[in-house]
Amino acid sequence: MAEPVVLAALALEAAIGWPGWLYRRIGHPVGGFAHLIGWCDRSWNRSENPVRTRAAGCVTLALVILAGGGAGWLIQHTAYALLGERGWLVIALAAFPALAQRSLYSHVAPVARALEAGDLAGARISVSAIVGRDTQALDESGVSRAAIESLAESFCDGVAAPLFWLALLGLPGIWAYKAINTADSLIGHPEAAHRAFGWASARMDDVANLIPARLCATLLCLAAMGGWRTVWRDHAKHASPNAGWPEAAMAGALRVRLAGPITYDGVIAAKPWIGDGRAAKPADIRRALSIYVRACALCWLLVGGTIWLH
Repeated sequence: MAEPVVLAALALEAAIGWPGWLYRRIGHPVGGFAHLIGWCDRSWNRSENPVRTRAAGCVTLALVILAGGGAGWLIQHTAYALLGERGWLVIALAAFPALAQRSLYSHVAPVARALEAGDLAGARISVSAIVGRDTQALDESGVSRAAIESLAESFCDGVAAPLFWLALLGLPGIWAYKAINTADSLIGHPEAAHRAFGWASARMDDVANLIPARLCATLLCLAAMGGWRTVWRDHAKHASPNAGWPEAAMAGALRVRLAGPITYDGVIAAKPWIGDGRAAKPADIRRALSIYVRACALCWLLVGGTIWLH
C-alpha cells in the first residue's frame, strides 16, 4: 500500500498545498516540533560543558523524533486497524502536510513576479521569507541567486526526502524526517550558541538526506537534460555534504553561478562559487521553476511506475 499512499499524498499537496487560511487558524504540524525544540533549547541549552550540552541536544533530538515518528505510527496503526486496506486514504491525508511541492513554488514565484515588475524592494521582502541571509542590500542578481538556491535545496527537504522516507517507512518515516529536518533548521547551526546542542540534529539531518539529495540532483539534471558535469565537479564545494548536490545540479542546468559570498547578520561568509556560468538573472528564476516542476513530475512518474510494476 506504500505507493498509493505516496501518490495520493503528492496529489493532495499539489491540489491544495497548505492554505493560508488553514495556517492562520491552526498553524502547521511542523510548528509542534518547533515548540518542543524551542522549549528544550531554552531549558537545557545552558551548560558551559560541551559534553553535557551535546548530550542534552541528543535527548532533544530523540524526543522530537519520538513525537513525529510516534504520532505517525499511531495514526497509521489505527487507520489500518479500523479501516483495513482502506486505511491508506487516512494515511495519505496525514502525510501530505509534510510535503511542500506546491508550497515551495508558491513561495518562490512571487520573487520572480516582483523582479519582473521592477519591484526590487518587494523582491527582497519575498526572498527574505525563504532564505536566512541578509537581503536588504541584494541587487537583482543577488535576489535571483538566493531564490534559485532556496528552490534547489528545498526540493530535497520539501519534496524528495519526505517522499523517500514515506515510501520507505510509511507515515512514521515521513514525520520522523520532518522532525529531524526542523531540528536541524532551528538548532543545527555552527554558531557557538548551538554548536554543541545542535550537533546531533545537524548530523542526523545529514544522514537522513544522504540518499534523497543525490536523488534530487539526478531528477533535476534529468528534468533539465543537463547539469551533470557541474554536479560531479562542484557538489563538494558546499559546506553541507548534501545541499551541494541539488544546488550544483540547478547551477549546471541554468549555466549560472550559485552560492559565493553571502552576508549573514552583517558578516560576509566567503563561500565558494558553485557553477562556472554567468551571474543569475530574474528570468533564471522562471527557468528554475520550470525545471523544478518537471522534476516534481518525474517524482510522480517514478511513484506511478513503481505501482504499475507491482
